[in-house]
Amino acid sequence: MGLDEITAGMREKVGDDAGLDATVKFDFGSDGVIYLDGKSSPNTVTNEDKDADCTIAMSLDDFKSLVAGDLDPTMAFMMGKLKVSGNMGIAMKLSGVLG
Repeated sequence: MGLDEITAGMREKVGDDAGLDATVKFDFGSDGVIYLDGKSSPNTVTNEDKDADCTIAMSLDDFKSLVAGDLDPTMAFMMGKLKVSGNMGIAMKLSGVLG
C-alpha cells in the first residue's frame, strides 16, 4: 500500500467533518506527507507539505502497522517510532479519526 492509497483511505475515514477543528500533518520523511485540514468545511486530506497545528513524524511502515492495529500508539511514542510536535491534545484525538 502506497502513500496515495493511504491518503485516499484517510480521506474516506475523515469524511466531511472529523471533529478535530485543527490541522494535522503526518510526516513520513522521504516517503512524503499527508495533510489533514480539519478546519476547512468540508475537511480535506491532501499530500501538501504545509504547516500544521500538530505534526506526527514516523516511518510509513510504522504508520501502516499503527493503522492495522499491530503497533500501539503509546508504545510507538515511548520507543521513539512516533514523534509529535505541536499540540499534543490534537494527537490524542486522532485515534477516534483513524481507528
